[in-house]
Amino acid sequence: MMKYILVTGGVISGIGKGIIASSVGTILKSCGLHVTAIKIDPYINIDAGTFSPYEHGEVFVLDDGGEVDLDLGNYERFLDIRLTRDNNLTTGKIYQSVINKERKGDYLGKTVQVVPHITDAIQEWVMKQARVPVDDDDVEPQVCVIELGGTVGDIESMPFIEAFRQFQFKVKRENFCNIHVSLIPQPSATGEQKTKPTQNSVRELRGLGLSPDLIMCRCANALDNAVKEKISMFCHVEPEQVICVHDVSSIYKVPLLLEDQGVVGYFSRRLDMHIEGRPRKMLAKWKEMSDRSDRLLEHCSIALVGKYTKFSDSYASVIKALEHSALAISHKLDVKYVDSADLEPGMLQEDPVSGILVPGGFGVRGTEGKICAINWARKQKKPFLGVCLGMQLAVCEFARNILGWEDANSTEFDPESKHPVIDMPEHNPGQMGGTMRLGKRRTIFKTKNSVLRKLYGDAEYVDERHRHRFEVNPELKGHFEEKGFHFVGQDVEGERMEVIELDDHPYFVGVQYHPEFTSRPIKPSPPYFGLLLAAAGKLQGYLQKGCRLSPRDTYSDRSGSSSPDSEISELKIPSSQVSPQDQYSLFLQDKSRHQSTSNAPFNDNFLYH
Repeated sequence: MMKYILVTGGVISGIGKGIIASSVGTILKSCGLHVTAIKIDPYINIDAGTFSPYEHGEVFVLDDGGEVDLDLGNYERFLDIRLTRDNNLTTGKIYQSVINKERKGDYLGKTVQVVPHITDAIQEWVMKQARVPVDDDDVEPQVCVIELGGTVGDIESMPFIEAFRQFQFKVKRENFCNIHVSLIPQPSATGEQKTKPTQNSVRELRGLGLSPDLIMCRCANALDNAVKEKISMFCHVEPEQVICVHDVSSIYKVPLLLEDQGVVGYFSRRLDMHIEGRPRKMLAKWKEMSDRSDRLLEHCSIALVGKYTKFSDSYASVIKALEHSALAISHKLDVKYVDSADLEPGMLQEDPVSGILVPGGFGVRGTEGKICAINWARKQKKPFLGVCLGMQLAVCEFARNILGWEDANSTEFDPESKHPVIDMPEHNPGQMGGTMRLGKRRTIFKTKNSVLRKLYGDAEYVDERHRHRFEVNPELKGHFEEKGFHFVGQDVEGERMEVIELDDHPYFVGVQYHPEFTSRPIKPSPPYFGLLLAAAGKLQGYLQKGCRLSPRDTYSDRSGSSSPDSEISELKIPSSQVSPQDQYSLFLQDKSRHQSTSNAPFNDNFLYH
């Protein structure tokens, strides 16, 4: 039988339900189970496609073109799975499906109501979607982690709470459990951890017919035993069912935190699952990765030039892709957010950075600032990556300053431009939702000398996710390539320009697609990986050694392959930049990790060279 784990939230939203749901899935997958995930958003929007990034963070795009909540990005990154648009369920989708049935006469003249019709539709959707394979081996999942957005008590989430109240009896107790994530505030005036908000939240949840099996307490510091016992007593659970999820240095530590508190054993008993005694392979990689992130000594600074920089969730996947790549080369990432609308020519010189990233976006505001940053990166030979709009603006900048077309622009911003280098709207923009070129598309490399092709492991083509309307005008391609500005990647028909590269530059790359959506913690995205390598001054050495390590091949949760820590041996931290004390500290950490994972003797004479 399918096992369902429902994650609900209390007190406030935004306390990490998505990371906790992803972490629960990760530790279960590390036990050899096939895990899928569903995110429920109670808003009436059909999908996240028309949201402002300030409203709800970034719009995450799936292989099938689904524009979904950013939490599905967490699920994909943590679990290394491929989800579909139906893994994101909204109130709008449910009501739309029920109304469509009513219009077709499926209810045979009955009065259509929230109960039972809406609640039945929710349950049917979850049960159907939970069985859709999400792993590369195409095996039906065994566990479905369901995250209910918002907080208990919100009026818009009531139909979903009622649906799951009924659902727990439909699928039987041994196949359903509820994790409730709640905040434990710690006022600075007293320093005391307060349990009353959690008590009230659990009481409200129980009043609606759901009893939490695990209460995961989000707090700044580890829970005192007395606080844990108080929550146990007043929330009608055993002390072992109260899990502390305190703030940690890296989100990669959260699965380890849950596993250390016996969550796997609890699920094994509560859901009657025969789980391996202790998860090893995958969590060993997570532990190595989280330990490694704590001891990074070298820094690499990347300027992210965008117009939604006041809210970091607007670029959630971009930041994660940068972090994955920085971790792979043993550098700590410093992201400098630069608001493109306020960018002045001298700003980047005053605050020097190792590389420039211009991500995707929509609308004319801030585009001239982005072009200014691209111009600076090209002239100063600073590593540059342009994604989607970032690539298009790189084309505009080159056309203006090298080809001499002063009014070169996108018809999105200047329909009257005499040099429309960005044109070809993909769809009629009159209707905004779901009208772009969306989802996984194939890009063919047109030359063997491409830097990006080498970073992809000398692949002839790549499949990446898109989200755009406007594209490079192919009729002008020849003018650019005469000046060393090459379109090295194109679509299958050769009509759409997908990848640009510039001659005589350390790393000047633009991609029409969004590679950040397929980046994974131990499988960094090649375009971002190249940017970090170039910013750290390691790209040429990496290419000269034949790119033996392809970022896409560094991790398989079932093969037991090693992590980048051992595979990128040539990228170890140079001893000249590390103090003797830090060298010895790193040596002791390596020795401890070796002894915990291997029976082979450890060479005590080894030090970093």
